[in-house]
Amino acid sequence: MPTEIIDTLVVGGGQAGLAMSEHLTANGIEHLVLERSRIAERWREERWSSLVANGPAWHDRFPSKEFADCGPDDFPTKDSVVAYFEEFADEKSVPIRCGVTVQSVTKRDDGFDVVTSQGEIRARNVVAATGPFQNPAIPPVVPQTESLHQIHSTAYRTPDALPQGGVLVVGAGSSGSQIAQELRASGRDVYLSVGAHDRPPRRYRGKDFVWWLGVLGKWEMKSPPVGAEHVTIAVSGANGGETIDFRRFAAAGITLVGMTQGYDAGVLGFARDLAGNIAQGDANYLSVLDEADAYVAARGLDLPLDPDARTIGSDPDCLTSPVLQLDLAKAGVTTIIWATGFTQDFSWLSVNAFDATGKPDHENGVSKEPGIYFLGLPWLSMRGSSFIWGVWVDAKNLAAHISKSGRRHGT
Repeated sequence: MPTEIIDTLVVGGGQAGLAMSEHLTANGIEHLVLERSRIAERWREERWSSLVANGPAWHDRFPSKEFADCGPDDFPTKDSVVAYFEEFADEKSVPIRCGVTVQSVTKRDDGFDVVTSQGEIRARNVVAATGPFQNPAIPPVVPQTESLHQIHSTAYRTPDALPQGGVLVVGAGSSGSQIAQELRASGRDVYLSVGAHDRPPRRYRGKDFVWWLGVLGKWEMKSPPVGAEHVTIAVSGANGGETIDFRRFAAAGITLVGMTQGYDAGVLGFARDLAGNIAQGDANYLSVLDEADAYVAARGLDLPLDPDARTIGSDPDCLTSPVLQLDLAKAGVTTIIWATGFTQDFSWLSVNAFDATGKPDHENGVSKEPGIYFLGLPWLSMRGSSFIWGVWVDAKNLAAHISKSGRRHGT
């Protein structure tokens, strides 16, 4: 089979790859998108059935396309998101091949040799658009045993699909919080391990928190605050969009615990940090309200007051007298769901584009290896880089860089 030659190869057919294709086309750059499964595969197969987007449809979209099946203030379902990306690929005539795995990328004098599951490709430029959600991360805390069902949040689908019994959800960000709520509503006994987090208001003074992050300049932050690089955000579009309130979770029967620390002979240990983590989340929540009020006052905006938003409920017993150890068998816990994030895998990319720790070495997605680009990673150029609208902006800038760099066939 002869080697195929392409100007720019985009690896990944999710939101990053599709956004990159739109802007490469706009710049007249010949390109090909390779996707190992299907368009938006992770939205199809690595999300639970009731999942909705964490932001409203007016915000969590490409600037060049609106959602066809939901209103601007609605929170799109996972199926709506899949349909959105499929329609986008069709409307933009994205040159995508699905079911093709990129096995290796190596440097050659005038570009890169790419080995795929369907043959070899020679490319002048390669864009790694595989995104931040690559390999589910499960901490090696609890041994895998037949008596305890352990899954990552990407493998969770519905409460009925789990073994009978109680559930411990480790991680209280967007995924862990939504899953814990759904399990409790189904009648399960639920424990939720809560770590450090930011807890923004879903809405305040008539505006969604994503709007506030925009006008307050927080989406454009270039790097996370020192010490908060890995702090998760507890926000949800479930139930029409509501502020995550862990005290309300406890009132509904969810037992809150601190960070999961260790395991010995069927007993899990939890850190003494629950109260501090909740207090940190409260402080973050109130700080957003303070900044929003200051913004309204400085500009004389006519936005309704929202005094009830500052009401913080009383601490539940599980917060004042925290559970520090849990005998899983005695508590009837048969399942642990690890909502503990992901690790990145660029083992297929054998080029000089990484730092000493193995992380992508780049500036706003432009790597130190000419012709290699990264797209869709958290904080690639700003706080919003891993969101649908943010990846579109970054893709536009990378396409412009490729166009101006002269790394084009025939130049």
